[in-house]
Amino acid sequence: MANFISIFRTILSFIVAGILFIQSDTVYIAAFILTVIVIWMDGLDGYVARKFNETSKLGAVLDILCDRVVENVYWISFAVLGWLPLWVPLVVLTRGIITDGLRSLALEQGYTAFGKTTMMRDKIGKFIVASNFSRFSYAVFKAIAFALLIAAHTPSGYEYKQIISVIAYTSAYASVFFCVVRGIPVILESKRFFGEGDKWIRKISE
Repeated sequence: MANFISIFRTILSFIVAGILFIQSDTVYIAAFILTVIVIWMDGLDGYVARKFNETSKLGAVLDILCDRVVENVYWISFAVLGWLPLWVPLVVLTRGIITDGLRSLALEQGYTAFGKTTMMRDKIGKFIVASNFSRFSYAVFKAIAFALLIAAHTPSGYEYKQIISVIAYTSAYASVFFCVVRGIPVILESKRFFGEGDKWIRKISE
């Protein structure tokens, strides 16, 4: 069920991306509502996995993959629409490729990005990457940015649109900042896996 939720929210994000190119207040309201659902489901899949004891390495990897696809769909769509500069999705994509590649190396050796078997050992690095504060702050900034950027670009004008726009862009750039900062400890921690990976390969070959 948890994995199904992760996949379904990914599909919804593509639907949102598609309808954002239709300049209509009704469509944008629908896109806003669907985005809220996508955001809500991001927390729902983890809750369901814990509630029904469905936690697994596959689920952890799928959750990260779906999160990555969803956020990239939004960032790229916003850049194509001209709402954000091109460097925003480029930075997010580059960071994601690097950290996911390093996490796949750690996964081969039995470590996951989060949880009891997290690859993070350094206390400061673990706080920046895996603490509830860090993950919650990053998630909140992204959620606000994704939802309010849509609200701020609704074709028709309305009261408080300027304020919403300021909040949306502030949250967008704050989430990019968190994205980069949370990726640095992963890069630093991954150095040990190259040495351990060589030992692991030699052990298998023996």
